[in-house]
Amino acid sequence: MKPALAIIFIPLFFSLFAGAQNFRLPASSPSSRLYTYLPNGNAFSFANNPAALASVQQFSAGMFSEKRFMLKDVGYYNVAVAVPTQRGNFGFKGDYFGNSFLNETAAGVAYARRLGAGVDVGVQFNYYGVNAGGYGTAAAVTAEAGVVIHLTEDFRVGLHVYNPTSVKIGKEDEELPSIFNMGFGYQVSEVLFLTGTIEKVQHQAAAVTAGLQYNFDKKLFANGGFLTSTGAYYLGLGLIQKNFLLNASASIHPQLGFSPGLLLIYIKAKK
Repeated sequence: MKPALAIIFIPLFFSLFAGAQNFRLPASSPSSRLYTYLPNGNAFSFANNPAALASVQQFSAGMFSEKRFMLKDVGYYNVAVAVPTQRGNFGFKGDYFGNSFLNETAAGVAYARRLGAGVDVGVQFNYYGVNAGGYGTAAAVTAEAGVVIHLTEDFRVGLHVYNPTSVKIGKEDEELPSIFNMGFGYQVSEVLFLTGTIEKVQHQAAAVTAGLQYNFDKKLFANGGFLTSTGAYYLGLGLIQKNFLLNASASIHPQLGFSPGLLLIYIKAKK
């Protein structure tokens, strides 16, 4: 990164870090919200609530990449794996945001299981690190937990808390904010799914994320939604081919512009 660009980019990067923990979540992809409450889980189901991992029935792995606001120095990359077992389901994820000069990395291990016909619970432990070029590095370990309640076969609600103890990071003991959210998913029909989340980031006003997915047939679907925290909205088009799901998406931020993203998920076929 050129020094002149660094002067602009560093304050922007840290203002986003300090102001909104959820800013690093995908802007263009509905995966972190939409897939949480879908009836059939996949590798990205636990992105926003570890309890949703319990809904995964087959081994699943996926990757996501996003070019945030079309800036080459603000890339977001995410990989996730879900492994169902007889003793509960395990999930592994990794995130990278930024560039070689200034970046954030995260890795998480999750566990979830179904307690009964109507309740799923899950926990996750995360490593989070910040690298600021010649300014040094900082890291912290955080935890999160969640529950998903199946009110009916088609309607479920969830609660999730991230970093409830407000873990500190770095020599300056800067607080990583706690995040609380509650959401729902409603399978209206075979072709239409609705979801919504209310999220409260520490020291910020509550924000709403809403989305939907419409299946044209068994292979082709579209999704979309909006985020009140940024005023952005997203649209996506997806294709299911054998064991693979491909979702191309994009969001429009009212001030910062266009962010394209691409999601690829593999789901092992049932025996």
